[in-house]
Amino acid sequence: MRTVTSASGQKETILVRRSESADAREIGSLIGPSAQAVFGRVSVIHLLEKANLAVTLTNEKDDILAHASFLDHPIGDLVDQAQWEPFLQKHFSAEKCTPLNTLFLHLFVAETNFSKASAKEIMRAVFNAVTELEYICLVSPNLGGLEPALEEIFEPLKRLTDPGHQCLALITHRQEHFPCLHVRPARVEDYDDIMQLFEKQRKQPVSWSAVFDQPYLMAELLEAKSEDYRSAVCEIDGVVVGFISVTADVDLTELHASFELSESDGLCNMQQPKPDDPAAQCDPSEDEKEQTQASTLQQEEAQSTGTFSGKSNAFCIQLFVIDKKYETRSVDFIPHIFKLFPDLNFCIITVPSGAPVFPLLQNFVRVPSGPTNLLSRELYICHRAGLRSVEVRPAVPADRPAVSGLVKDLNLSEFLLQDLDRFYESRRDTNAVPLQAFVSEADGEVVGILIIRDEQDIEYIRAHYNIEDFIYFSHHRYEEHAQIRHFVLKPFFQHFTRHLFKEVLRLAHQSCLYHRLYPRCHSQENSCVHHLDFVLNCAVPVRPRRQIIYPLEELGMNAPSRQLTEDQAPFALSLMSRKLTMEPKVTINARIVVVGASDTALSFLEVLCFCPHLRFNKLTLISTHGFPGDYSHEDVGFLSTSHAYSSRDLAQIPVHSCVSVVTGKMVGINRKSKYVRVSGGEKVPYDHLVLCTGLQYRMPCPTGVDLSQPITNSQLQLQSAHRRYSGPVPSNLFTLNDLHDCMAARRWLHANFVELEDNAIVYGNSIDVYTTVETLLSLGIIGSRIHLVLPPPEPGMSCFTDSAIDKAVTRAMESAEVQIHHNCVLAQMNHGEQPDPLTSVSFTTDAEPLHLHCGVFINLSNKGVDYDAFNSINKSFLVFDSRLVINSTFSTSSPFIYSAGPLTKFSRRYYTEEWSHANFNSKELGQELAAMLLHLFDPTLEPVDEPPPEMDCLVPLYKQAKIQGGKLPGGYNYLHVTKPTASTLTDHAVKHLQDRMVVTGHVETGDYFCLHLDCYEQVETLTCWSLKPLPVSNYLCLYSKHEQLLGQLLRRYHEGLVRDLYSFFRESRCLPVFHDRFSDFEQELRQISLNTLEGDESRQQVMTDDDSDAFHTDSFLHEESRAALRSSAVKFLTYNRNLLPMFAHPGQL
Repeated sequence: MRTVTSASGQKETILVRRSESADAREIGSLIGPSAQAVFGRVSVIHLLEKANLAVTLTNEKDDILAHASFLDHPIGDLVDQAQWEPFLQKHFSAEKCTPLNTLFLHLFVAETNFSKASAKEIMRAVFNAVTELEYICLVSPNLGGLEPALEEIFEPLKRLTDPGHQCLALITHRQEHFPCLHVRPARVEDYDDIMQLFEKQRKQPVSWSAVFDQPYLMAELLEAKSEDYRSAVCEIDGVVVGFISVTADVDLTELHASFELSESDGLCNMQQPKPDDPAAQCDPSEDEKEQTQASTLQQEEAQSTGTFSGKSNAFCIQLFVIDKKYETRSVDFIPHIFKLFPDLNFCIITVPSGAPVFPLLQNFVRVPSGPTNLLSRELYICHRAGLRSVEVRPAVPADRPAVSGLVKDLNLSEFLLQDLDRFYESRRDTNAVPLQAFVSEADGEVVGILIIRDEQDIEYIRAHYNIEDFIYFSHHRYEEHAQIRHFVLKPFFQHFTRHLFKEVLRLAHQSCLYHRLYPRCHSQENSCVHHLDFVLNCAVPVRPRRQIIYPLEELGMNAPSRQLTEDQAPFALSLMSRKLTMEPKVTINARIVVVGASDTALSFLEVLCFCPHLRFNKLTLISTHGFPGDYSHEDVGFLSTSHAYSSRDLAQIPVHSCVSVVTGKMVGINRKSKYVRVSGGEKVPYDHLVLCTGLQYRMPCPTGVDLSQPITNSQLQLQSAHRRYSGPVPSNLFTLNDLHDCMAARRWLHANFVELEDNAIVYGNSIDVYTTVETLLSLGIIGSRIHLVLPPPEPGMSCFTDSAIDKAVTRAMESAEVQIHHNCVLAQMNHGEQPDPLTSVSFTTDAEPLHLHCGVFINLSNKGVDYDAFNSINKSFLVFDSRLVINSTFSTSSPFIYSAGPLTKFSRRYYTEEWSHANFNSKELGQELAAMLLHLFDPTLEPVDEPPPEMDCLVPLYKQAKIQGGKLPGGYNYLHVTKPTASTLTDHAVKHLQDRMVVTGHVETGDYFCLHLDCYEQVETLTCWSLKPLPVSNYLCLYSKHEQLLGQLLRRYHEGLVRDLYSFFRESRCLPVFHDRFSDFEQELRQISLNTLEGDESRQQVMTDDDSDAFHTDSFLHEESRAALRSSAVKFLTYNRNLLPMFAHPGQL
């Protein structure tokens, strides 16, 4: 916060921030005749959409006092935006103005009293925020008189020739607003000033404790005369505001062991002759050729093995501190310290992994390290070549050899070169789509290339991805959207990536660039991008949109365009627009390790990956079988589904590019050293550990009772059921827990069982046993070979809450001749002898023992916490009480370990045994966990304080539905959606649900559809049972919707107008409810209704936070409310007419 003073002496505390679209109306009200005379007629919302940088100055009440918009080209059509540089340098004395260091003012408006102070404050803030910026120009075809505020800031550009058109050309320099810092060698007399800087930052997350622990260290550094130790200070107006200490004494051994340094030659001098060395330009002798060849072989061997030799080619930053006011000018140190070591090419710095990334590091490249790197520091490198300025220009044929050399060692480089050749030949690709190619040059050397092509599927992208979270689509012409086809940039020019994108957008006359990242199964679709991190550091990830499943045949010509509904290979999308080119991201290097690939874990990672202003560099997933998105989810069968993530959903999340995957099981947690031991022997270090392993089916342990004597279940000891099986697992026994297990079982069955006549034993009592039976039947195994063995059920537990469904499943299995055995407990395998292969199994029952021959045994029983996970938790002394104990904020007994999902239970101090995470939607739990953890990293969020013990007495209850589905015996598709309920739901509560039911069809005919409504007439439970495929994503939208939003469903049903809910929900009137933005529209309707009831206390009492019946008939009595609702509905349908074309909209007729 800063303070400005108006012309009349009034003081205001102000904040300079980036402009938002919501500011447009208030900014527009500030535009007066003087602004129009200079900047012309301006559409503020369009300007905010296209501006590279737009800043707004507000007071403490958030009233806008001033605004300025900056673009990378002059105002209007005075000159083509791609040609302004030669135009300006030809007609004006502006030879130092380049696209890298120059911006153009396109609008400045301010409150009259604060105009001068606001203009100065905005210029100071802009020069402070954009480190490479040196000049701001005002070049306009309008010759109106400047405001006094701008007259004080700008000075005329000296004319060299007549530009031929009337032209206003003004400039202002960095030196007048936020000058560069003066850097000089440090002296002993600077000691007190330097120590004051360290003292100010003693409490910062990164503190240089050595400076305070060793009081004479700083004095020794300042007095050091060695060539290997240097120090410098930066000052402004003679006051020291920063200090840096560097040394050439660098031990590279540990860095070689911990980081991937092949691209920087291991920070060693590989002793290759320099290009400018005269000796290198002469014809080499035979000895020199052999020496050069040996050096090349040595370099290649070093890169392949990770071992390097040779003299160190790096110096290291030991200490660095700078005043917070000037930290963006940290870059001024870099040229100076490279001059101190003219023979060394690399500057390195290591910082703690959990420390915030400070501005000095913006010119450095972060060196990646593996997830098992135990060194708790991050390595950043800056190369001397990165100090050179970069120019971006269209590619020309003469660049072909240089580009070929640049990409020769990269995957898919041949595709890049093919597209480059097509650009040279015809400017189009094989599908006749326009191509454009640009190279980046540094001192005449090609250091990067970017090839783009016009985006032909922009309507598909708009319909399938939420690009409108970042752009106003209507303000971008179709031809202004382009796709990044190939991108390559030398690593040490990474800090120019944003400038490269900004320049390509300007030179290509584009406004948006899109990058598609395809999954491994569609890797042939990927382009040559190196490094991908460079793109992701700048672009924002775009969330996919939930799609309506349309009844296309019934809609006919009223269906959406085929371009929108046809299937394409799924991809994760990133976006770079003009207004994002100067939008920095906050880099997070904290090591966040997630154990388990459950729905909760994937949801947690999804939230972090889609944070547009945060970049998490060290996300790690530990999963037994790797990332589930590497397999196809369709047509595998066996297990039921929560419909949380399909293979397509996972392909649209940028997990592979943001998350490192360690394949293996967690077998230990070292809380002191903060690492996780994995079954493969690796140690994965963490700063924050998230346990989301869920519950697994485990190998059942036979009771081992002697079946030669009559014995029943009632005679068994209860503790035998909880013993762990420690013997060998038979090769034909499959415990199914995830997709990998199911695929392995399916392959084995095809190869070893389907054509035989042995029995298949399915053991368990969850819904998964029924989906497994259906999968076996679908494989061609006759029902008489399948034995479904059901253990004794837990009290109050049932697979199906609807008894009609339960009976229908039983009838379908009996019809298929599947053998069903109830209340069976596994007693022996192979009569207690060697269990592999498993040929017979024996069970105790409530009567006589059951003996079965066995060709394959599929285990879906004994669900609980994985044994290795339990040992890891228990031995690390985390509180475990049948489940991992957490508090209301997901925290375990360790402040750095969190957990969510069915693995957990709430602490007993909450006195809520009936509620646990198992009662809630796992995907919602992951989202809530991520939201809680983001408060630790997101500077835009206020940190959440841990509630005091006396206040932490309630557990949170979540709202999203519990979902279960699958294909059951008889080929029936099953879907059950219900609200979260406590584990001790009473029969009386269930009876209450029966009072408001909408039921059509019958389970016998395979068209059963049942809706339960709560007391507020909102959908609380949904059950579908159909022989036809279900549009699941559509039906999931029905949950919690009021029946009036569903076309007054309840009234129509009681009038006999709804005979088939499947047909009813295929009608056009219901399709808007399935639209992904309908919830926003619903909130708007709710607000209109609340506004109508404002002032009426009796009605307001009806609509409390707990009573969400905002659509009661009484709220529609007012005509004004009716008109507002109609207007809102028309706006919703009009704006979304691309996906809802079956509705007429204004102007259509």
